[in-house]
Amino acid sequence: MTRYVALLRGVNVGGITVRSARLAEMARGMGLDDVRTVLASGNLVFSSDEPVERLKTRIESELSDTFGYDAWIVLTTSAHVAQVVAAYPFEPDREGHHAYVVFGSHPGVLAELTAEATSVVGTSGADEQVAPGDGVLYWECPKGSTLDTAVSKVLARKAYRQSTTNRNLRTLRKLT
Repeated sequence: MTRYVALLRGVNVGGITVRSARLAEMARGMGLDDVRTVLASGNLVFSSDEPVERLKTRIESELSDTFGYDAWIVLTTSAHVAQVVAAYPFEPDREGHHAYVVFGSHPGVLAELTAEATSVVGTSGADEQVAPGDGVLYWECPKGSTLDTAVSKVLARKAYRQSTTNRNLRTLRKLT
């Protein structure tokens, strides 16, 4: 049985409320095993024998039906999350900075995002950096000005907003 991590996009913001207890109940009702939620930011950890693509489609459909929104998730394995955390290329607990990892479910979109983020990094005057990873984009930016950074503005574009989700390193450590 594979241990999976589902990262929900855009929940508990903008009027989309997904309570952790109800999310876990939904997952158990789908027949997923060893279900747990982590924080209130849309993180679901579980075990299943289903193939990843079928599972992703089923979870998105069930989220849409249960919570009444157009659900989109990144579905990966717990082992992959652990590898991503271990490979974080910057100082992970740098004082005054956020350590983020951006996930995407479409490799082409993620490659485009990585190229664009790399080209704008630092242009806003913020002390930020990015680096490509295995199916992710690593991003470090100053606390207190995350939304003002050049990379944040790229991430906010519709093309990326609808196909990526990010988590901080502390949260990802809790998912493995």
